[in-house]
Amino acid sequence: MTKILIVGGVAGGASAAARARRLSEDAQIIMFERGEFVSFANCGLPYHIGGDITDRSKLLLQTPESFLARFNVDVRVMNEVVAIQREEKTVTVKNLLDGSEYTERYDFLLLSPGAGPIVPPIEGLDNPLTHSLRNIPDMDRIINTLKMNKAKHATVVGGGFIGLEMMEAFHQLGIKTTLIEMADQVMTPVDREMAGFVHTEILDKGIDLKLGVALQSVDYLPNQHIANTEAGETEHNQHLQGSLNLRLNNGEELATDILIMAIGVKPETTLAAQAGLKIGELGGIHTNASMQTSDPYIYAVGDAVEERDFVTGNQTLVPLAGPANRQGRMAADNMLGRQETYQGTQGTAICKVFDLAIASTGKNEKQLVREGINFEKVYVHTASHASYYPGAEIVSFKMLFDPATGKILGAQATGKDGVDKRIDVMAVAQRAGMTVDQLQHLELTYAPPYGSAKDVINQAAFVANNIVKGDSTPIHFDQVDNLSDNQVLLDVRNPGERKNGNHIQGDINIPVDQLRHRMHELPKDKEIVIYCQVGLRGNVAYRQLVNNGFKARNLIGGYRTYKTAKGGF
Repeated sequence: MTKILIVGGVAGGASAAARARRLSEDAQIIMFERGEFVSFANCGLPYHIGGDITDRSKLLLQTPESFLARFNVDVRVMNEVVAIQREEKTVTVKNLLDGSEYTERYDFLLLSPGAGPIVPPIEGLDNPLTHSLRNIPDMDRIINTLKMNKAKHATVVGGGFIGLEMMEAFHQLGIKTTLIEMADQVMTPVDREMAGFVHTEILDKGIDLKLGVALQSVDYLPNQHIANTEAGETEHNQHLQGSLNLRLNNGEELATDILIMAIGVKPETTLAAQAGLKIGELGGIHTNASMQTSDPYIYAVGDAVEERDFVTGNQTLVPLAGPANRQGRMAADNMLGRQETYQGTQGTAICKVFDLAIASTGKNEKQLVREGINFEKVYVHTASHASYYPGAEIVSFKMLFDPATGKILGAQATGKDGVDKRIDVMAVAQRAGMTVDQLQHLELTYAPPYGSAKDVINQAAFVANNIVKGDSTPIHFDQVDNLSDNQVLLDVRNPGERKNGNHIQGDINIPVDQLRHRMHELPKDKEIVIYCQVGLRGNVAYRQLVNNGFKARNLIGGYRTYKTAKGGF
């Protein structure tokens, strides 16, 4: 009888336990969880704080009792595995309720400890009004602080998934909120020009957004006198009544009632490192394609491990629930004699920011530049469904590809409708090895309420293939401000679209519908750099000019991309 020990529940560990039981009724399966909850929806925590998920119990997916009843898995909460004896194939477990320790033998051991929040060495950060959010107890503490301190102002440090979701939760509760991000953008999985749409949405909702700013120190200011303490109120809750004074590296000071630190997570590798298992260069537990560690009897999955990047083949850290669940399932297969291999992580992800969705898959431009990978990019901004049917919203879509092979390197999208659909399609296309040429031929659902006869993805593929085939010579938003004396900037939009300074300085304006009759106004000895609102009319103008002997380039993504990339911060 195979004996499997699992360290950690939630996504990877719980998936492995359930899969192992489905494959073998005979295996002995024990799962250890140092916390109180073995399987909970950690991605739903901010939505309970903000009130979208009203029933707290909905976040508890499985209990020790339900796991035992359905899967015959021995789940031991408040039990922490504190040491691994690899030679003996045993672990030492500490019961956190009574402090006692015991050992347990294994045939196979699965590590799924997850990742912990990064806590920077900032003076004053250890105080009762500062929180991170990783689990149910963290969530409960945040809710209690909001209640006891009657928070009027909240500050979130970090513009990633948790930071943005907490920002929105506070806003929904009517709490004035400041978001501080050290980088020049939120949502670093996308590129800055795409994040610009999110910046606009955040500012439109009245959030105090501070980019390129870091928290330097924190002063905890408890209430000087807490009179008439309510009956039953604990001393700890009294400490929750006060405020914080935040000092920022730009010289500003900020008073706030609650502080959320959400600057990222790091793999939990303490147990693995103490056991002498190989730790990768990025700081995660090293695993092979079978999810084995450097010890063939010990597997590891989830946020704690380094995994293979789908695009580059290099090691990467991607703390997402989808990969963790799939890895847990595969590890269980392999522990029970099957031969499954993990096929790499694309990093496909989406985040809700008020009325906007922002999503991505594969590599972003920053990563491609850093890794020296040759790429080209296209942007399209088009309706989520037929524009004449009510409710259509603009989807802003960016695709990155290899101009030589047409290989899809990554995609990003933002908008109020249809964003998840497009990125899901791109994630499947990328994993299937499709090229931008093949994307042209995707046959996607179309009816006016749901899509367009030429979908967003088809249109991006058309633009990409125009570039690959030489039917279009692109120029990008970050090149337009540095034109030479041998280039002329031409706006082919209608004059009304240029009002209130909505154009690029130094351009000339000839609407596309007048271009054939006014080409003589343009110099043939200079390159004409064309732009319109989103790039479509620009391409029409480009073909007219090139077919008439002009040298030209078209601004991909048009003025909309340029303005979003250049605007704001």
